[in-house]
Amino acid sequence: MRGLLWALLLWSAWVMAAPPDDGERLRVLRAAYPDYRADRVAIVDVSDQELRLYVDGRLAARYPVSTAEAGTGSAAGSNRTPLGAHYVRRRYGAGAPAGMVFRARVPTGRIAAIEHRPRHIGEDLVTSRILWLAGLEPGRNQGPGVDSFRRYIYIHGTPEEGLIGRPASHGCIRLRNEDVIALFDALPVRSLVWIQP
Repeated sequence: MRGLLWALLLWSAWVMAAPPDDGERLRVLRAAYPDYRADRVAIVDVSDQELRLYVDGRLAARYPVSTAEAGTGSAAGSNRTPLGAHYVRRRYGAGAPAGMVFRARVPTGRIAAIEHRPRHIGEDLVTSRILWLAGLEPGRNQGPGVDSFRRYIYIHGTPEEGLIGRPASHGCIRLRNEDVIALFDALPVRSLVWIQP
């Protein structure tokens, strides 16, 4: 029993240990974008396939994600996940049941069947909640040909939960449905989002 408790303590310390570079990133974002909310910041780490939520500078949650199967990049039509500084420009889905399918950000009334095996279901469905991102860096993720908002880059739920933790999306950042609902409740409009390779 004592060994199990020790293992749980070690695991919980790892789960809530912030990567050392995140503190510096939070300071840079706060200084560079003072007109946006720095009290709630999401850092999306593509290499780790993880989103880390910071509340008042402290690590509050870690969520596994799926970024683009095609890798990173900002070109329109590339199906890649854009890098750099973003913010939550719009939010959709408050109060919708878990698994609700959205088309053009409107709930359809259909609840998706969740696929727990690591495979594509043949549809790129957006479920549960939508956090629509806008870029903050002209020429990188904002403006003609690279604009994250015009590319419809979302943080959203997916029925393909078995693929979470590996690149599988068409550019968006996918989360498990229960995770995106929790994140939605914690990340208001104008919250900063940093996406790193």
